[in-house]
Amino acid sequence: MGDWDAGLEDDEAGAVMKTVARQLKLWREAAGLTQAEFGTAIGYGEESVSSVERGRRIPRPEYLDQADEVLGADGKIAAMKRDLAEVRYPKKVRDLKKLEEEAVELCAYNNSVIQGLLQTEEYVRASFATRRPPFKEDELEQQVAARLARQEIFDGTAPLRVFSFVQCESTLRRPIGGTMVMRRQLERLLKIGQLRNVELQVLPLACKDNAGLAGSFRLLRLRDGSTVGHNEVQLVSRVITDPKEAQLLDIRYGIIRAQALTPRESTTFIEKMLGET
Repeated sequence: MGDWDAGLEDDEAGAVMKTVARQLKLWREAAGLTQAEFGTAIGYGEESVSSVERGRRIPRPEYLDQADEVLGADGKIAAMKRDLAEVRYPKKVRDLKKLEEEAVELCAYNNSVIQGLLQTEEYVRASFATRRPPFKEDELEQQVAARLARQEIFDGTAPLRVFSFVQCESTLRRPIGGTMVMRRQLERLLKIGQLRNVELQVLPLACKDNAGLAGSFRLLRLRDGSTVGHNEVQLVSRVITDPKEAQLLDIRYGIIRAQALTPRESTTFIEKMLGET
């Protein structure tokens, strides 16, 4: 079992990791174990233990569980899993996840790929695999885990939110990952579309009017009544807080929804595509 590279480019993650690393080292030394002896006891190499204690790698949850048992910490080390749960992911993903958790309504228009919250794990992996230059293996696993973690927003235990998704037909026909991956992706869209707080629409390519040609974007209506946008293109991930810009996106999204098929028509459209795939 290995560890994930921390990728700690931000102060928040660095501070958390520094504290966890120091605590792990203190517990190990108090038990009178060398890094090699400790690594053998928990099933990790000495180099991995050293990297964790220097704050260069984020330990996996099972690392902390094993350490807790071997060092007799009575749950004190295992409890640090909560502190590491968020900083495990890239900062921009953490920030986006926090923003989504603050939203009471989330709207998204996509014309390049299936919206991230709607993707199957196979589709996530296939889409990240197209990245050039490619991710390293540990980076790929980190990105996949981060995207899937965001989908916890659909969990029945989470606060009820309203979701609106408009997918350009092109995203349903682009065979990312191949035929079987796309079949399962279409099936997931149908399943998500059945949720009572989700409206899923398709904007057909045959539609002569398309207010979304400028690209994909998202709108989040927050608990305090404000609306912010989010735009991600190439190397830029930008949260749009300026009220005038957010209002422009709001107007644009309303037009896109009006141009798209209704949710019921969209379900029929996706079912027909699934039958043809």
